[in-house]
Amino acid sequence: MFAVLALGVTLLYIWNKPLGPSLLMPTLTPTRSASTPEATRSPELAEAFITDSPEIPATQSAEANVPATPIPSPTATLEPLCGGPAAMTMLLVGSDQRGTGYLYGLADSIYAVHIDFLTPKVMVIDFPRDLWVEIPGIADHHGITHGKINQAYLFGNPGMGYYDGPGEGPGLLARTLEHNFGLRVERYLAIDMQTFVRMIDAVGGVDINVETPIDLSYSYASPSPDAYLDVGMHHLNGEQALILATNRIPSTFQRMKYQRLILTSLRDKLSSPAMLPKLPRLVAQFFDSVQTDFSLSDINSLICLLQKIPQGNIQAASLPQEMFTAKVTYDEYRNVDTFTYQADFDQLREMMNDFMGGTWPIP
Repeated sequence: MFAVLALGVTLLYIWNKPLGPSLLMPTLTPTRSASTPEATRSPELAEAFITDSPEIPATQSAEANVPATPIPSPTATLEPLCGGPAAMTMLLVGSDQRGTGYLYGLADSIYAVHIDFLTPKVMVIDFPRDLWVEIPGIADHHGITHGKINQAYLFGNPGMGYYDGPGEGPGLLARTLEHNFGLRVERYLAIDMQTFVRMIDAVGGVDINVETPIDLSYSYASPSPDAYLDVGMHHLNGEQALILATNRIPSTFQRMKYQRLILTSLRDKLSSPAMLPKLPRLVAQFFDSVQTDFSLSDINSLICLLQKIPQGNIQAASLPQEMFTAKVTYDEYRNVDTFTYQADFDQLREMMNDFMGGTWPIP
């Protein structure tokens, strides 16, 4: 009997244990001037996830377009679905690290994802990687106080040795987002380039609808039929999807649109009736390849919620491009003049406050 009890406690511990370092965000938001412009996981985890996850029935996939009418606010009588909290805001990072592991790497893509387990609905906003911000907590390392927002992730990861706080790169990036914009996240997930390619290939590629021809020829050493995407549907494997996702021509904001195309297609595929029952085993393949503080229980709740989100209840967009002003800023860390974006941080704080409250902040 004691052995059975011990086994149950052990499995419960594994089920609820974060897969990586926790963020441990401070209780109080750091004070700042609003005018500033400027671990390898064990195989037992995967086995526990596959064994304990319930079978997931097939359902209709959700649309990614912003709905024409506002989503009604949840009422006090609703209960969170799938054993989740009422709401969760997570940080999603695409690292430009090309090797294995997360010792280094800039945040090539930065997304805030608000997940409402009551309505349910999901809202996704991305931040331009060149936004110039104050980076808190590392001034004692080379005198670094400011940098591009993507550098906060780099400075936090263990290979740099600049950050002594919790959560490694995602932890410092999360603190930077809160410090500058008041955006507070509870969970994080970071994916490097190799893992991104493997994930796309693991689901059989993605299908995207191209509305304006895309020229990717600069990414190919020699002429290739894959270098030009004409108007219409295109099937991309992992490498092709990576090339499109990292294409910065003609602008960073256009690249973010390409990334949303890919993520929308990936979401549609993952929520398809054929794929839903396979998700637990598929997710388990990548436990050792991502940087996250989600537990198996958290992941199970998200997979469950994926099948319950109605059509139209997923909103995704970039912050309006007109909010940002292109500048040339001197980067003391690298001792160079560099391209940056600056913005009205008071306006961004108001928008992030709406976002965390479940209100779509973009007109």
